[in-house]
Amino acid sequence: MSFLEDKLYCQVNNVAFIICREKLIVRYKILHLYSMKQVNYGRDLKMIWSVKMEFLKRKLPTGIDDFEKLRKNDFYYIDKTGLIKDLLDNWGEVNLFTRPRRFGKSLNMSMLQSFFSIDSDPSVFKGLKIMNQEALCEKYMGQYPVISISLKGINGQTYETAFKMAIRVINEAASGMEYLLESTRLSENDKNSFRELLKRDMDETALFGSLRELSRLLEKHYEKNTIILIDEYDVPLAKAFENGYYEQMTFLIRNLFEQALKSNRSLKFAVLVGCMRIPNESIFTGLNNLKIRSVIDVEFDEYFGFTDAEVRNLLQYYELMDHYNIVKEWYDGYRFGNIDVYCPWDVLNYCDTLRSNPDALPQNYWINTSSNDAVRVFIEQSDNGTTKREIERLVAGEEIKKEIRQELTYKDMYRSIDNLWSVLFTTGYLTQKGRPEGNEISLAIPNVEIRNIFTSQIMEFFKEQVKEDGHTLNRFCDALERGDAKEVEQCFTEYLKKTISIRDTFVKKPMKENFYHGILLGILGVKDKWGISSNRETGDGYSDIVVETENSATGIILEIKYAHDGNLEESCKNALEQIVNTHYEEELKNEGVDRILKYGIACYKKRCKVQLIGEKEYIIVFSNTHLNTVCAGYIDRRWGECYNQFVIIFMSDKNSRHILILFCICRS
Repeated sequence: MSFLEDKLYCQVNNVAFIICREKLIVRYKILHLYSMKQVNYGRDLKMIWSVKMEFLKRKLPTGIDDFEKLRKNDFYYIDKTGLIKDLLDNWGEVNLFTRPRRFGKSLNMSMLQSFFSIDSDPSVFKGLKIMNQEALCEKYMGQYPVISISLKGINGQTYETAFKMAIRVINEAASGMEYLLESTRLSENDKNSFRELLKRDMDETALFGSLRELSRLLEKHYEKNTIILIDEYDVPLAKAFENGYYEQMTFLIRNLFEQALKSNRSLKFAVLVGCMRIPNESIFTGLNNLKIRSVIDVEFDEYFGFTDAEVRNLLQYYELMDHYNIVKEWYDGYRFGNIDVYCPWDVLNYCDTLRSNPDALPQNYWINTSSNDAVRVFIEQSDNGTTKREIERLVAGEEIKKEIRQELTYKDMYRSIDNLWSVLFTTGYLTQKGRPEGNEISLAIPNVEIRNIFTSQIMEFFKEQVKEDGHTLNRFCDALERGDAKEVEQCFTEYLKKTISIRDTFVKKPMKENFYHGILLGILGVKDKWGISSNRETGDGYSDIVVETENSATGIILEIKYAHDGNLEESCKNALEQIVNTHYEEELKNEGVDRILKYGIACYKKRCKVQLIGEKEYIIVFSNTHLNTVCAGYIDRRWGECYNQFVIIFMSDKNSRHILILFCICRS
């Protein structure tokens, strides 16, 4: 292409930049330079290049929570600067935002720091929505000293270690302000106080008052009140609870916050973000200036997470709109206030994967960043029939009404099943549907990704239960090996009654089949000397489960079907027909396995049907025009006699009339 005279072109490191009259900068990768020519335009001499170029898209900010880094390095940014205006319009001296993990809290805190801080670069906000608020920007942008800390790293195994980590957080915050030692507005005593904040051996008293003291010194230096930003405020409490020093850490955090946020004349305002909403009496004692913005509040609902319009724009920009429905199914479904939002972490990671592999399937990205302890404990405590049925309804896509306690200490989280409902809601494993009715909220699993977490934890729980039931396990495996389909069916039914099943109102059929598939694998896992393969390529397709018993004495093929209409008999026959038609036994025969048993297993909720094709058995599918029916079934020598390539079959219709059929059939 040739550049027109209304554009300025420059090249840096094989990247072309076109700056148009509108001052838009467009990046291209130079693939090939063809030629250059000079063109006279009156007195001006223009250089025109003929260039083949490829449009360069912005980088995806996966894992980037530094606002200035994101903006200065040409990362894609979904504009959330409206949070600044709403924060100032809905004034609160101390503001607490609670949202699940990976919903952009840290990036928003970095954005607030960049906007308000005296040391910030205002150019990083160029082109963003907040710049339309000229009066607001003039009054607040770059006008305040800011203390910004994250408590995420305070995660020691002991209180002593955690205490040292807390000191390190204060050290790092203070080290960026060593210019205070040269301040003419600070006395020598003030500077000595600041030096205390740099010490690695800070005592408890100094640590408790550190944020308050630092805000005082900054106010004195700048003659302006200080803004305090605290990210991941609840992480130290979570880690302390896990490691057995919860009371000590509660005491530390309470004193740190109380001195910094209560009656602090140097404080302009403060913002804290975290996952859990800790009760005021626990760490915010006496703090009457606290405004809490949780997931059920309408204010600020659009600033944490991606809206549908934002996701559409993102996918269009990267030419990935073909994947919109998958992205929505897997990562949408959260309800904050009046807005439905996607998990940003999931969307960005999946888009990044798709850019390098357009055929990539969606993954569970969130599970790698968030502990699933709450779900695990919840399922373990679901030992009553009511809770089990409620979990089944949730996994099936239905809603459950529960009274939610948003304020919980970590000590209270696991004390009752009722508290666990609240934990699952506040941490993002469940989301609200519709508007709350008092403290009662309609809860649902938000999307496929979280549903997978529930089903995987259900399976893990089932496997643990199965290990404790050695007698039934051995009954099942012995029956399977000897070809006793009735006993297999009975044992499997017993196991289904013990676990939480997948119901059929929402979950897709393949997912239901995978659930029962997993249960069978869990049961078979007890036989450590059996060779067990799942979704193994055999014959003309993939068999669900293939088993080789000890010393390859017997091969067992299991094909699982979900009877979505409850017709177990029909689904079972379909499974058997699939085994035969796809020749699943071929590989086993090639490996020298002579005895092969083929099981069709049909499941529906907590019921199952098991049928067998054995060594001497045959399968038939034929149409009986006389009876106007289509019959399918299998036979063995108990039901017919084999003469060369023909089988004489005795069957009965629904009126018990016996029919003699001569049918050509191949041996299975």
